Amino acid sequence: MGAAERISELHMSGATARAPRRTFAVGASLLREGVVTPDEMLTALAHQGRESGRLPDVLRARGLVVERDLLGVDARNWGLRLVDLGAALPDPRLIDAVGVQDCLRHGLVPWQKVGDLTIVATSLPEEFRRVRPMLEARLGPVAAGIASSRAILGAIHARRGDLLARAAENRVAPAESCRSWPRLHQSPRAMAALGLAFAALALAPLATGLAALGFAIFSLACLAVLKIAATVAALRAPRPGPQPASDAIPTVVSIIVALYREADIAPRLVRRLARLDYPVELLDVILAVEAEDHITLDALANAELPPWMRVVVVPEGQVKTKPRALNHALDHARGAIIGVYDAEDAPEPDQLNKVVERFQRSGPEVACLQGVLDYYNPRTNWLSRCFTIEYAGWFRLVLPGLARLGLVVPLGGTTLFFRREVLDRLGAWDAHNVTEDADLGIRLARHGYRTELIDTVTLEEANCRPMPWIKQRSRWIKGYMMTWAVHMREPRLLWQQLGPRGFMGFQILFLGTIAQFLMAPLLWSFLLLPFGFYHPLYAALPVVAVWAIAGVFFVSEAANIFVGALGLGRTRHDFSPLWVLTLKVYYPLASLAAYKGLLELATRPFYWDKTTHGLFDHAETKD
Repeated sequence: MGAAERISELHMSGATARAPRRTFAVGASLLREGVVTPDEMLTALAHQGRESGRLPDVLRARGLVVERDLLGVDARNWGLRLVDLGAALPDPRLIDAVGVQDCLRHGLVPWQKVGDLTIVATSLPEEFRRVRPMLEARLGPVAAGIASSRAILGAIHARRGDLLARAAENRVAPAESCRSWPRLHQSPRAMAALGLAFAALALAPLATGLAALGFAIFSLACLAVLKIAATVAALRAPRPGPQPASDAIPTVVSIIVALYREADIAPRLVRRLARLDYPVELLDVILAVEAEDHITLDALANAELPPWMRVVVVPEGQVKTKPRALNHALDHARGAIIGVYDAEDAPEPDQLNKVVERFQRSGPEVACLQGVLDYYNPRTNWLSRCFTIEYAGWFRLVLPGLARLGLVVPLGGTTLFFRREVLDRLGAWDAHNVTEDADLGIRLARHGYRTELIDTVTLEEANCRPMPWIKQRSRWIKGYMMTWAVHMREPRLLWQQLGPRGFMGFQILFLGTIAQFLMAPLLWSFLLLPFGFYHPLYAALPVVAVWAIAGVFFVSEAANIFVGALGLGRTRHDFSPLWVLTLKVYYPLASLAAYKGLLELATRPFYWDKTTHGLFDHAETKD
């Protein structure tokens, strides 16, 4: 049997019987014009039937055709004219009549008005009939033309990039966003609170010091108990065993990677994501790059990006943050599942298959899946070892335990996967919050959704230089402060939404963490006692209080060692667990970061301290 006969038989079989006739006409035209060979078309049709993809997407993703060939064939098969959006940009009033987000969502742009008829350029002619009633309700009579998706996106950005920038910054409801956060001198309440604190310290220093010490010890005890409870819950969970063959139906997955000043990351990023064992025609990777970031844009322009990877330029706006870039890219995503990776990430090859299967087995209340983060450069130096131990305990014990306890799960910034409709419903990310991941985890819980941990690992680069580490951690702590304050605007509502247990878990996790980093110097001052130094607070404490404080210190340190050692044991890293003992020297760096974050919260609340990637992975990854 020849290739042509096999193609015809495959087309008539159940594998492709659902394909529209015009899809077959596209394939026939490409064969007739010699754009693809019969064997290539046979392969594409087989993948289309097995994975429910569109034939043009299959052909394009596998590099069998270029956009120009598909446009010409589509225009002839659908009887449409080609629209040259580069020669004449669309009327911006027509874009406003449809709505810029709807234009992006449906891959179209209203181009020109000819009398009473509006010419609409579309990149998806097979879907035009479905959206035609919506277009006619907003524009009147319409007729379709055809243009590439890249040309349509370029025209929309040229005409309405400013609207897209504002939309990306203001998606979250004002009550749950920090965009109205004032600088210190602009907030009368903050100035009054600061004045009261200084007045208390000046008028009653001993009482103020004892109150601060009491709160620090109480929050330390609560954090230790929460960490132990979460670890026990995680340990009691059944370890994943061999999984049966998956019967999940592959679906389009959009992956967003926000890039900023990443001159040399593109080749490694392409290689790492190319290892994903997922149908490329159902993989939609979006590289979101700021419009003024010519370094990254030039690097990507010179890179050979695969057909399933595209660049989306983020128009300039009032803030320059990762969540703003994610919001903008979300409007361009075509997947029902939205994933987020960082520039230096190296996910496990079967990660997306696990994600799709887990979502399809879970109820709609499971809106987010968080993967496990680990490092591929744990041995670079002492700092990278400590960072690795910290992540091992956090992602392998604490976060899974919080999820099993039904508490709020503060998300990590990468290896996150969401149901698209939930992101749209919640307004996606708060563009002004510098820990947009943790904030989104809280908002998911507030609106009745659940986050689950999934057993798949993504390796990334440990930030292992002291000053960059402090800068990165200061951004995280500043975001924790901001997130706690925003969600505590209406404590009663938060109590109702999270429930008593969830509310208390939120307080311990966020307020307790903030308090520990800021008040750590007060606790460290007690280390001077063995050297004979006088401590006024110690002198004012009764003996029972001293023993209670010593007990809290012991339990807290034991919990940190316990979680770090157990978490490290669940990784593939084989360096000595004795490194866990050095975390006592590692955590003080976070206090320096906390005070830097506090200063920025008062002066530059939306400043994003950029983390540089690609410094320590050359020798330790096999790219």
